[in-house]
Amino acid sequence: MKRVYSNIDLAMVYPIKHMLELNEIECEIRNEKLSAVGGGIPPIECWVELWVPEEQHDQAKQFVDEALAKEENGGESWVCAKCGEESEGQFTECWKCGTSRV
Repeated sequence: MKRVYSNIDLAMVYPIKHMLELNEIECEIRNEKLSAVGGGIPPIECWVELWVPEEQHDQAKQFVDEALAKEENGGESWVCAKCGEESEGQFTECWKCGTSRV
């Protein structure tokens, strides 16, 4: 097994795990409860880690990198069906007229 992702927040690890499992990549979460000991060891040692089989690591890493890149830039921009204004991908409603993204 090889680590493919880690985060201080368990809530950030589960969506990545789910995405990998949907792509038929076996996953294992480690350090899920280690944050309870924080203070006795270096904080980064308590981060939750997601591990995959070594032979699937490269494919899993590619999925993780793509997912994180989309999260950073908010996804693709979209055009409002009502007013035609372009909004950035992270917005679910038009910034100009308030119409929900379809």
